[in-house]
Amino acid sequence: MKLSPLLLHQLFLFISLLLFPGFFPLVQSSYHDYSDALSKSILFFEGQRSGFLPQDQRIGWRANSGLSDGWMYNTDLTGGYYDAGDNVKFGFPMAFTTSMLAWSVIEFGDLMPPNELRNALVAIRWATDYLLKTVSQPNRIFVQVGDPNIDHSCWERPEDMDTARTVYAVDAPNPASDVAGETAAALAASSMAFRSVDPGYAETLLRNAAQVFQFADNFRGAYSDNSNIRDGVCPFYCDFSGYQDELLWGAAWLRRASQDDSYLSYIENNGKTLGADDNINEFGWDNKHAGLNVLVSKEVLEGNMYSLESYKASADSFMCTLIPDSSSSHIEFTPGGLIHKPGGSNLQHATTISFLLLVYAKYLDRTSQTVNCGNLLVAPVSLRMQAKKQVDYILGDNPMGLSYMVGYSNYFPQRIHHRGSSLPSVKDHPQFIACKEGSIYFNSTNPNPNVLVGAIVGGPGEDDVYEDDRADFRKSEPTTYINAPFVGVLAYFAANPNPS
Repeated sequence: MKLSPLLLHQLFLFISLLLFPGFFPLVQSSYHDYSDALSKSILFFEGQRSGFLPQDQRIGWRANSGLSDGWMYNTDLTGGYYDAGDNVKFGFPMAFTTSMLAWSVIEFGDLMPPNELRNALVAIRWATDYLLKTVSQPNRIFVQVGDPNIDHSCWERPEDMDTARTVYAVDAPNPASDVAGETAAALAASSMAFRSVDPGYAETLLRNAAQVFQFADNFRGAYSDNSNIRDGVCPFYCDFSGYQDELLWGAAWLRRASQDDSYLSYIENNGKTLGADDNINEFGWDNKHAGLNVLVSKEVLEGNMYSLESYKASADSFMCTLIPDSSSSHIEFTPGGLIHKPGGSNLQHATTISFLLLVYAKYLDRTSQTVNCGNLLVAPVSLRMQAKKQVDYILGDNPMGLSYMVGYSNYFPQRIHHRGSSLPSVKDHPQFIACKEGSIYFNSTNPNPNVLVGAIVGGPGEDDVYEDDRADFRKSEPTTYINAPFVGVLAYFAANPNPS
C-alpha cells in the first residue's frame, strides 16, 4: 500500500508524540498567509449552498439541490446553507452563522480587500434571503427543512437527495424565542453590513428583524419544547441553554442597528430576569452570553452608558478567564495551546472566542482602556496575542503540523465528514447514487475526491491528536458556525499580521 505524503507526515508526528510527549514540530511561529486563509474561509460557504446555484458559483463540484424545499407548506423555502456535512437546513445554527458573518463585516469589513468584502456580503445574503423566507408568514417561523434522522441514515450527495424534506414550523402562540431571537439578531446585524451598499435591502432586513423579535418576545419559550419540533431538532440543535439569552441578543442587535431606545430599555430592564448576570463564559450557536456581553459593552465603553455596566463587568470577567497569567484564568488548553471545551467540534470555541477577543480589544483601544483582572491589567494587545495563538494553531502551528482549514498549506485533512466532498461529484459521476449506495464512499480510506476549500473541521482532541477519520464526525466534520467568526478574525490578521 502506497502511503500519501500527508499520511506519512501524520505518522511521523504521531509516533514522535508517543515517543516524546514534549515534542513540538518546528512549525511554530511559521509565516501564515492570512489573506489566503481569509479568501478560503469565505469560499467554503459556496460549498454549503442549498438551492439553485448562480452562474458565478466558484466551487464547481456542487450543483443545484433542495429545489422543492417548502412544498409541504406550499411555500418557497429554497436556498440557505446546509449546516455541516449533512443535507439538513437547521435554522438555529444557520441564523447564528449569519449573525457572525455580519458581525465580522461590521467590525472588520473595512480591513478586507474589496473583492473579499463583496464575497463576504454574498455569503451573508445567501443566508438572509433564506431567513427572510422563514419569517414571511405572520405569526409563523419555519425553523428547519429536512428530517435529520432519515438524512443521517443516508450517505448521499445533496444533488441526489431523495429523503423526506420535512418542514418544521412553529405557529403562535407556540414559542420559538431562541430561533426567532437569533433570526432577529442575524437580520439586524446583516442590515448594518448592507447599509452602505444596498440601503433598500438593509431596511427590509431591519424591518423583518423587528417583527420576528416581537414573535420571540411575545411567545416565550424554547422551540425544541414543542412536541412537533423536538424529534426533528434534538439532540442535534436542541436549545440546551435556554431561550433567554437569544431574547437579549436579538434586542442588543436591534438596538445597535436601529439606535432605538426601546431596545436599550429592554436590555437594561430584562438583564436580571433573563440571566445576563449569570456570567456564563460560553459563546456559540446555543449560548450567546459572552458575545452579548461584548456587544453591549461597546455602549458602555464608547457611549458611557453606565446603566449597562453589568454587561461590561461580565465581559471583563470573561476576558480574564482567557488570560493564562490572570488569577481568574480557568479555561482549558491542550498541551499544544488550543482552547479546549468538552463535547466535540472543538474549533467552534476557538474561532468564536478568538473573534470576541479581537472585538473587545477593538472597543477597548478606541477608548484607551484596559481590563482589570485583579492581579494584572490586560491591554488590548494581550487579547490580540491570545487570539493570534488560536489562529496560528488552526492554520498549522500545532503538534500535528496540520492545517485544520481544508485547502490551506500542504497538509490538511483529506477525509472530512462531508457528504458532498466525499462522494464523486455529479459532474464526474452523473448517475444517481442512492441513500445506501454512498456507504462505500463513507467507508473508503481514500481521500475525499472533492476538496471543500476553506472548511474548518471540528479539530483535534484534548491531546492535540487528529486521526483524519471520516467516521469521527466530532473531529472531522466542518460546520458553518466554525467558519463564520473566523472570517472576521482572518480579516483582522490579514491587515495586522503582527498585532500591537
